[in-house]
Order: sequence, then structure tokens, then C-alpha cells
Amino acid sequence: MPTSSPKRIHTIVVGGGQAGLAVGYHLAHRGVRFLILDAGHRIGDAWRNRWDSLRLFTPARYAKLPGLGFPAPGHSFPTKDQLADYLEAYAQRFHLPVRTGVRVERVSRRGDHFLVSAGAEQFQAENVVVAMANYQKPRLPAFAKNLDPGILQVHSANYRNPSQLRPGKVLVVGAGNSAADIAIELSRTHTTLMSGKESGYVPFPIESFFFRFVAIRFVRFLGHYMLSLATPIGRKLRPKMLHRSAPLVRVKPADLIAAGVERLPRLADVRDGLPVLADGRTLDVQNVVWCTGYHPGFSWIDLPIFEPNGDPVHDRGIVARAPGLFFVGLHYLYSMTSATIVGVSRDAKRVVDAIVARDRSQAAA
Repeated sequence: MPTSSPKRIHTIVVGGGQAGLAVGYHLAHRGVRFLILDAGHRIGDAWRNRWDSLRLFTPARYAKLPGLGFPAPGHSFPTKDQLADYLEAYAQRFHLPVRTGVRVERVSRRGDHFLVSAGAEQFQAENVVVAMANYQKPRLPAFAKNLDPGILQVHSANYRNPSQLRPGKVLVVGAGNSAADIAIELSRTHTTLMSGKESGYVPFPIESFFFRFVAIRFVRFLGHYMLSLATPIGRKLRPKMLHRSAPLVRVKPADLIAAGVERLPRLADVRDGLPVLADGRTLDVQNVVWCTGYHPGFSWIDLPIFEPNGDPVHDRGIVARAPGLFFVGLHYLYSMTSATIVGVSRDAKRVVDAIVARDRSQAAA
């Protein structure tokens, strides 16, 4: 329960990852008083807590926020820990006011202001920026609970390395980038099965000279400018892309075959404690790694701003149903790069411009 009256902060930013820090950078440059709240113990923990071998798909020269380059060779692909350390250094470099270890539990409306509740603390704010991705709560199929207790289950959100798993076969459920990366890694120590159908793949190796120095420019232009709300094709494709798996980037289908990963149809059910495929086959496995995505996880926002599927209703991050509420970091918020370190700054600047314009409008009223 709150122990004191709410602290008044002009703008609260929820989330201290790349989205929140980009928002903070632009707020600081516009002279707006703000505070960033992050649930992690350290800035960058959302990246540190992912699987050990994870690397970015983007070369270091593009993996940067405004004002600070990435401290690695431009053609290299940073590890998740390098990115986490970069984010921590970024906040220190620009003296961004980030409070870690503070989990926001509720955002509601109180008169003309927002009330942000975080444990025993409350904040009263003119604006709230939710600087988080759509991927907050691990999603599992309903039948997962029916698997035999002797089968070890782990979601990709909690997977770190193969040592977590038991001896025997592993079923990786899913066919997106996380599933492919994890399946390749597990194939070195376990007999690995992978169920699901991928939605295409990048047709060339991203570690090649061609990609790192030539194709990346085209890919970035396509995702950043063409597949955006500024173009007819971007507006047309957005509804499909919002809930569709991205194509495989680093790992190709041929790589999975070469590694000995057995490709299977989608997982449909559980029978007698064992996973059952869509074609009726029952699998005898000792481990299941769920790469089945996430729920948005925004139930703590106590405002009528959501679609029935849990997605927030917004226009390029600006929520008309709740003036003063904004989002940055969502998948395809404005373009295909919106949830990435490549594109988040542009969205952050647009939202900060809207906050400043709202202040001027209120001052003139």
C-alpha cells in the first residue's frame, strides 16, 4: 500500500531499455522534467537475462541510440551482454534519471493527471510514456499443463543454455528466429526436434561481406522507410505483420538440416502426457522448449485503450483515448524497425515532440 502522497513528476517513462532511454534522451534535450522507472536491478537486464549465445542481427554501426556510437567494430554483431552494457553506459553518459528495481504495477487516471503506482510509491504525472515492447508475458498453449511432469518444460524467456535441460530428446516448439537459434545450439548436445513452419527467411548469410557492407543498407531502408505508415504498402502490410512471425535471419532452413535438427509439423495437443503433432504422431521427448511468443502484458494499465486482443489503440504511439499517454517500442508502432534499436529513436522523438506540443497547448488554454 502507498505510504505517502504521490510525488509529482511531469513525465513518467515506464521501462529503461532502448525505448525508454531514447525517450529520455529527447526529453532531456527538450528540457522536460522526467523520471524513468525500470523493474530490472540494472539498466540492460532485459537483455542480460536472455539466452547466453544471443547476438543481434544488426551490425554495431547501426546498433546505437542518438548521441553515442556502439563501442565495437562497425561490422561486428554485438552480443546481448554488450548491448546491455551499452545501454547502461548510455544512461550514465547523458545523466538520465533512471530508477531501477521499481516495477510499475498500475497506471490509472486521477482527474487531469495520471497516477502511477509502484509498490509503496505513487507518482502523479502529466504524461506517461510506456516504453516497452509487446513481448512481456510468455505465452504457452493451454495443453502445455497436460504434459507429463517428467518432461522438462522451459519457455524461451527462461532458457539460458543447454545445461538447463535433461539428457534425451528436445522438442523446440515454434519456427521463428528464437526457435531456430535455440534449436541450432541444442543440436550440439541433444537430439533436437523442431515443430512449426517458418514464414520465410533472408536468402543470404548475414555474416557475409555482402550483407554487412551492402545488403544491410537496403534492408534498413526497406524496414525503416518503405514498410512504414508513411507509405501505402507499409499501411497495407502492417495489420498482417503485427501478428505474424518474422522471417528467419541468421539461421536458414538448410542450416537446421545440416545440424541434424528434425523438422516436424506444428504441435497440436497432448495425449497421455506426450506431445502430439498435427499429423497425429506422438513424440517421446524428455524436454520441451516453448518458443511460442508472448502476450502484450499491459493489464496493469487501467485505462480503456485496448483492442479485444490486448493491443493498445494508438496513432504512431499517441493514444487519443487517453491524452498524455504514449507508447514507444511496440512492434510496427510506425515502421518495421520500431521495436529495434535501429528505429526506436525516431519514434521516441515523435512522441516527445507531441509531449512538448501538448504542454504548449495547455499553457495557451
